[in-house]
Amino acid sequence: MTIVATLQPREGKAVSALLVGALFWGMLWWPLKALDGIGASGSIVQVFSYGLAAFILLPFAWCSVSQWRDQLGLLAIIMLMGGWANASLVTALTEGSVVRVMLLFFLAPVWTILAARIFLGELFTRLRLFSLVLALAGLAATLGGPELLSAPLSMIDLLALSSGMAFALNNVAVRVGHHLTDSVRATAMIGGCALIAFGFLLFGAGTTSIPGKQQVGSMLALGLLWILPGTLVTFYGVARLHAGRAAILLLGELVVAVFSAVLIGGEHLSWREAVGGTLILSAAVIEARTETVRESP
Repeated sequence: MTIVATLQPREGKAVSALLVGALFWGMLWWPLKALDGIGASGSIVQVFSYGLAAFILLPFAWCSVSQWRDQLGLLAIIMLMGGWANASLVTALTEGSVVRVMLLFFLAPVWTILAARIFLGELFTRLRLFSLVLALAGLAATLGGPELLSAPLSMIDLLALSSGMAFALNNVAVRVGHHLTDSVRATAMIGGCALIAFGFLLFGAGTTSIPGKQQVGSMLALGLLWILPGTLVTFYGVARLHAGRAAILLLGELVVAVFSAVLIGGEHLSWREAVGGTLILSAAVIEARTETVRESP
């Protein structure tokens, strides 16, 4: 009884942290759209905002340099996959439909199942196969149902899908590097996002104007007041809960994003997107529950 009483407050804080994190990330489209409205593109926003957050976290990561000095290859994978997941998602959210982008991104559990099978040798269970079928059906519904093959996917769709794939591969890499501290993994992911966004700026089409003082100040404020606290509360919660339970709570991000985009952003949720979202959300919950059962003693 004493142990339970000791653990409950800690778990309560972790649950609260993840719910707050879901609110931060689910509403991220809002400041991104606002910054885009004053002429700050998604890529340059990431360079400033994510770059500042990574710079603040870097000293904490450096304190454990002896721990990750021999793990540079793994950190490079986390930086590349986590960076691409964030950079492509932010770009897609800035330029596309929030509802559609988030639904496509939250196919990540599907890719996690496949990546875990390929790279970690985790077996397919009947429940996981069922969740895989549900998610793929949700993907088909979201992308247009029978009209799916009649037209190529847009660049925004491809960015959202690749973001979910990269996020899944990053999750596998994070599992392998579970011994690394949260500050190290967070610095690698956020720093990777800033670097890849800088690459988008260098090799993207068109020209980018030099941001003014108002734009720079707004982007730095996003990094300090949104990206950094959102990252910290999410990592705090994930580190203190079973992966399956944490994954279920993080699904709140999808719910927040969809409802806020419809109610505040004036977006329309079609019946196909509603059906697809329900299937994708169900698949993610099943996968998260599978993780919880697998981790139970």
